[in-house]
Amino acid sequence: MTEDATFARLVSLACHDVRTPLATVFGFARMLERAGSLDDQSARFVGMISDASTEMAGLLDELATVARIESGRWEPALADADTLDLAGSEDERVTAEGRGELVQTDATTVRRSLNALAIAAVRHGPQDTVAWTVDGRTLELAVVTPDAAPIVVGDEIRDLGALVARRVIEQLGGTLALEGDRLRVTL
Repeated sequence: MTEDATFARLVSLACHDVRTPLATVFGFARMLERAGSLDDQSARFVGMISDASTEMAGLLDELATVARIESGRWEPALADADTLDLAGSEDERVTAEGRGELVQTDATTVRRSLNALAIAAVRHGPQDTVAWTVDGRTLELAVVTPDAAPIVVGDEIRDLGALVARRVIEQLGGTLALEGDRLRVTL
């Protein structure tokens, strides 16, 4: 096994092992929330712990995914998915419009990846909103500012979600390219 593959397996194992204490923290936070006996400030703090635990679980998912890709052990769960649905986001800063097309892909991972690219464009822009325009298998994200562009495409290592998104999309046979102030993703 190469040194890179060994390291990827180590990262994958670490992600797995960190989940147990994280689940404990999250479980106790949820239990305290449901008890309903907390004062307002304590309830707010417990809510912050619960939200942070959820965010950490998502980061572990991203890290574990890229570790499996790097070690050659990623087996995407392929299923039909509409590209417009994949570009949709629960985050109010991200919108999606256009005409989708059915593609066979790992819908959960691709949806998370497209959202990570959009959030990276917002966060590093900085800007308030971004929009996906979907035309079949081609999705364009606008506006990607000059400050955000190298981070969103993974040329600057400053955003885990964007880095993992690029690896996932390319591993599934897709492409990412900057075209002016737009990121073009082809699935």
